[in-house]
Amino acid sequence: MHTGPGRALTAVYGVFALSATARAGYQVIREFDVAPVAYSLSVIAAVIYIMATICLVIGNRISHRIAIASCLIEFVGVIVVGILSFTHPQDFAKPSVWSSFGSGYGFIPLILPLVGLWWLTLIGRRIRTS
Repeated sequence: MHTGPGRALTAVYGVFALSATARAGYQVIREFDVAPVAYSLSVIAAVIYIMATICLVIGNRISHRIAIASCLIEFVGVIVVGILSFTHPQDFAKPSVWSSFGSGYGFIPLILPLVGLWWLTLIGRRIRTS
């Protein structure tokens, strides 16, 4: 998990863990009452990014499974929140990390879990054989 694309993936997840946590912390502390749904979802996104980052760093069989689950939850979250941000805009007066399919982050939140799942599936074969 710690070679080539795995290092890059871990670094990107680390950056997203830091940025999502900082953004969510600011939103919750300063203006939670403005958009509680969106800001709560930002906190959830931050926790998922942190969990995925930690699991990618650890890199054993158990953390591999948790990382896969994190990527799946992240992808479903981006899709659901992305749809809801268009169908229920009143709940998203302010954007969350996953609003509009992650458009505020260049759609990386939409692509990142797919890349993560691809990488984790690829190396999963190696982990099972070792």
